Amino acid sequence: MSCVHYRFQSRLTYDSLQFEGLNISAGELKRQIMRSKRLKFCQLKISNAQTDEEYTDDALIPKNTSVIIRRIPAAGLKSSNRRFVGHQAGRWREPSPRADPSLLSLEQLLKTENLAEAKASEEDKLKAVMYQSSLCYYSSRAAAPRRTSASGRAQGFPAASCWRWTTQTERES
Repeated sequence: MSCVHYRFQSRLTYDSLQFEGLNISAGELKRQIMRSKRLKFCQLKISNAQTDEEYTDDALIPKNTSVIIRRIPAAGLKSSNRRFVGHQAGRWREPSPRADPSLLSLEQLLKTENLAEAKASEEDKLKAVMYQSSLCYYSSRAAAPRRTSASGRAQGFPAASCWRWTTQTERES
């Protein structure tokens, strides 16, 4: 059994693909890699790891060769780094800023208690949730009483029950 060692450009380790014969065509290598890695909707570029020579689909790759695989988007597909919101009958639509005047504004959402049923965009709801959760955190921290000694200095860590955080006067009493 012959093999070709391959790795994706973003990976550090090589994988091996076994085949019969002395050579394998680059097209067949691509098909086997896509099948084994379960890749869809992309194309692969294969280049020699030592010489950076790029192989075409009909080129023969000798056994025991190390190659580097690069994934590229398939022709005709759009890039996946765009943000889309909503799904209607198989079509994606981009978010439109304040298209519906009946939606609540962010200022109104900050005062709303039930954000799940509020009529607003998901982005504004998430901003309101983040604001409300941090508001509760900071207001509870500000209201926490500090321990002070008779001299007026702070003593130890306020929430600790551990012996090492207590002060000498607390241990004696």
